[in-house]
Amino acid sequence: MRSVSAESESKVREAVREFLLRSINIVHLDDDAHLFESGIVNSLFAVQLMTFIEKTFAIEVEIDDLDIENFKSLNAATAFVVRKSGRQSSNS
Repeated sequence: MRSVSAESESKVREAVREFLLRSINIVHLDDDAHLFESGIVNSLFAVQLMTFIEKTFAIEVEIDDLDIENFKSLNAATAFVVRKSGRQSSNS
């Protein structure tokens, strides 16, 4: 049983995309574009992105979550939010 539907995942992706496009000077953003390697954003922006994710989706980014892999692209950030939102009380 998943607590995050495909529709919800799509809404997460669009909310993150809108934030990214508002925050950075870019017209088109490929869902898999590596934001940091491409130079689109820097590490300070990662803090802004994490803050946006915490406030928008009411999730807590914990120390263990501070991995560039979680925030490197639109798809990675979306997957991170879906995982955190759907996390059950058991550790898998």
